[in-house]
Amino acid sequence: MSAQDLVGQGKTPGTGRGVLAGLPGLWAKLSREPLGLVGFVILFMLVICAVFAPWLAPYDPAAQNLSAAFQPPGLAHLAGTDEFGRDIFSRLIFGARITIATILAVSLIVGPIGLVIGVVSGFVGGRTDTILMRFTDIVLSFPSLILALAFAAALGAGLETAIVAISLTSWPPIARLARAEALIVRHTDYVAAARLYGASPLRLLFLYIAPMCIPSVIVRLTLNMAGIILTAAALGFLGLGAQPPAPEWGAMISSGRKFMLDHWWVAVMPGIAILITSLVFNLVGDTLRDLLDPRHGRS
Repeated sequence: MSAQDLVGQGKTPGTGRGVLAGLPGLWAKLSREPLGLVGFVILFMLVICAVFAPWLAPYDPAAQNLSAAFQPPGLAHLAGTDEFGRDIFSRLIFGARITIATILAVSLIVGPIGLVIGVVSGFVGGRTDTILMRFTDIVLSFPSLILALAFAAALGAGLETAIVAISLTSWPPIARLARAEALIVRHTDYVAAARLYGASPLRLLFLYIAPMCIPSVIVRLTLNMAGIILTAAALGFLGLGAQPPAPEWGAMISSGRKFMLDHWWVAVMPGIAILITSLVFNLVGDTLRDLLDPRHGRS
């Protein structure tokens, strides 16, 4: 069936049953990516911990027991206790909920904003493209962490503020990627066929061009999640993220750094959680890139 026939039926190439038919192939490719498969498994476990934290945590993350302060890792407390006798393992489990919520919130804000700006810039071109891309370049010219710190300091400390600050600095790479994809897609045969059938510019933009840019945007978002985790932890470390007694991993490192020499586990355990989570999202992002973009496929 030709591209014109597909457009005449209101469909675009590569959608519909073709996606379902490609699922076994995607699973076969995933089975050949052992590190990616491990990443997906650990990510699934992190999500389970975040969703079922009240039932999985052995202790109340905010309950203080000064008589049990600074207990080293053991059977009673798998990751030890902090200066207030709070179970660090339970706080790490509840901290996964904060981390996953931050990642999802930032992604839901950044993804649509970057996608819309990028596809509009690439599709319309001309002065619109110049204005949008120069504004994007201005935001990119600032270090993202410094800009996030400035926004967080101006808006006030808090988890919601941290999410907004990270979002305001994370959309430019998504926009530039979406623009590059739109510049390629707008010259394809099925977009030209849609124009011949009288499709309006808005229909071309949101039904024919934007959907073809979504896989690349999803991959980029997944790869950016490690940076989101580190930025959120940095804001929490500096006291601009989730406020105590919330078990945010960056804030836990900040409170535990005073005891590093004598009670190393107070700061090291949340640091290991950040390391593992960032590594997992990098593995998942690399695997999704290999699965969704044939240009990066491995032989």
